[in-house]
Amino acid sequence: MLSLLLAEVALAKFGAAIGAGITAIGAGIGIGRIGGQAMDAMARQPEKIGDLRSSMIIAAALIEGAAFLALIIAILAIVM
Repeated sequence: MLSLLLAEVALAKFGAAIGAGITAIGAGIGIGRIGGQAMDAMARQPEKIGDLRSSMIIAAALIEGAAFLALIIAILAIVM
């Protein structure tokens, strides 16, 4: 009985670690796409650089916030 409980806890911690890794990869891909698309837009319309930069920073901050929240949840799942 105790071994099953320990196996479930280990499996939960493994799942939380996998979730944290997927979160980090997803945030990296998202911010990379934002940067690439913003560079393309800036190359096409140089006069809109200020607007594009501020929009890019806001979008990147939202992605980072969601990724940070998911990482905190995964870390709490590992610790608990």
